[in-house]
Amino acid sequence: MCRKLSTEALRGCLSVAYEFDFPYTATMLEEVRACRVCGSDSLTGFFDLGEQPFANALLKDPNHPDPRYPLALVFCNECSLVQLSHRAREEELFSEYVWVTGTSKKIHEFADIFCDRLVRRAGEPKDSYVLEIASNDGTLLKPFQKRGYSVLGIDPAENIAQMARESGVPTEALFWGKDTAQHIVQKRGLSKMLFARNVLPHVSDQRDFVEGLSTTLHPDGVLAVEVHYAGIILRELHYDSIYHEHHCYFSLKNLERLLNDFGMYAFDIEESPVSGGSIIVYAKKQQMQPSASLLALRASEEKNGVNTRSSWNKFAERASAHKTALLSLFQKLRSKGSVLGYGASARASTLLNFCGITRETLPSIADKNPLKQGLYTAGTHIPIIPIDQMLSQKPSSVFVLAWNFKDEIIEELREMGFRGTFLIPFPDPPHIL
Repeated sequence: MCRKLSTEALRGCLSVAYEFDFPYTATMLEEVRACRVCGSDSLTGFFDLGEQPFANALLKDPNHPDPRYPLALVFCNECSLVQLSHRAREEELFSEYVWVTGTSKKIHEFADIFCDRLVRRAGEPKDSYVLEIASNDGTLLKPFQKRGYSVLGIDPAENIAQMARESGVPTEALFWGKDTAQHIVQKRGLSKMLFARNVLPHVSDQRDFVEGLSTTLHPDGVLAVEVHYAGIILRELHYDSIYHEHHCYFSLKNLERLLNDFGMYAFDIEESPVSGGSIIVYAKKQQMQPSASLLALRASEEKNGVNTRSSWNKFAERASAHKTALLSLFQKLRSKGSVLGYGASARASTLLNFCGITRETLPSIADKNPLKQGLYTAGTHIPIIPIDQMLSQKPSSVFVLAWNFKDEIIEELREMGFRGTFLIPFPDPPHIL
């Protein structure tokens, strides 16, 4: 089922249509005129990355031009939410998908840790079921299954949902929102353990999405929401996390505001090792005494200016300086030998397009995901190859584009015999290992 944008979500937005025959048809981007969290029309632009293709729109034919769309950030002067200036439809971005959770060793290791954390906070409710929104291939649900819990995954990509079902994780291919939530409640009842990892910024209508979470959450249940944290993006200059799939970039302040609007209240928070710096916010339908870590992060945001426009204006200036420094290091390595890439991630797409790096200077990018191998990167048209093929070309250096998994990548390549250097673009400043 594909859910259309609600009338409420479209209100206050000026529709700007872009139509192409490839790789999408009848694609429409809407210029955002109202904040995705609070609805304010007081939005100020501060960072323009130019027109870029959809980050995961990988190509079969490198000679076929791919469409580009505006990619820029605006700041809400009411609730401080950093968000994209234009909105792409979920149906265009996620009905088929190429990111597979199970390809990451780090996420596999984190799955058991996260299971412990959520069960501990929920009090091990055996009389309910565990529900994950945007469950991908089911990797995060499997530890709950091993403990004897009934589980259900919801994911919009039919190809990925089928992979989950084949591995034994019950999964429905649906876009999430209030309507889908009511459908699930009618079938399965309310969930006492509900989580949505790294998905809220991806949806086109954040309010409908969170209303769906509230609709499904049991009065005694616990919700866990993970987001790539704006405070870390700001501090470590993660501008490569800006792409059309990420509609907004949450601080604790505006995430709490959104949850509160639908009767859910944060009581605890933890860091996550995924996405190069994420937080997991735990919430319930009853207001509780906030944990020390939650109070500390609220204070930290105030101290460090995470929710101020001036901080984000400086972010844009720093990004331009970072681009210059990164290209200088890249050219230095190229002058000493061949450089190939690792990690054809969505992050890589933004970085490569923003910096103007194409197959002329980066001949190929290795990736362990078989769904990506044999394709070409969006906009820059760099071939994506298996890891062993990259190593057979004996590069002098590897440009680690999926830098948020750099420790895992470096360990893997060293074990496979690579003895060259690594170019690490983030966190700021770029550096060579």
